[in-house]
Amino acid sequence: MKDLKVRDVMSSDPTTLKRNDKLTLADDIMLLGRIRHLPVVDDDGQTLVGIVSQRDLFRDALAQALGYGRHAQRKILDTLSVKDVMTSEVITAGPDISLVEAARLLAERKIGCLPVVEHGRLVGILTEGDFVALIARRGI
Repeated sequence: MKDLKVRDVMSSDPTTLKRNDKLTLADDIMLLGRIRHLPVVDDDGQTLVGIVSQRDLFRDALAQALGYGRHAQRKILDTLSVKDVMTSEVITAGPDISLVEAARLLAERKIGCLPVVEHGRLVGILTEGDFVALIARRGI
């Protein structure tokens, strides 16, 4: 396992959003794809400019606390764009760093994913789920 690199475990070609996409789109993708993190790319479709997580949307907890139903929540999300809630300063990894180093970075920074960038292009994403899948495959 010490010899594994990020590229060996990452999910290639991740689902992405653009800055001006509505939060309803992010919400739909996350719900349908059971995805917790969505990289945000520039108009070129390759340059990482941010990331949106389920936590950024925080729709259920806040909306329920305010007494909004699902329809009202959707209306609120539809008034906001991804750029309004995304994290712009994203911690990334290169595809050739060791998996151990990537795990350390996730743990130390208390983050759930690392977008993988090579030569300025988004090439994948490494999530906590990728580590769980690796352990399940290897029977560790």
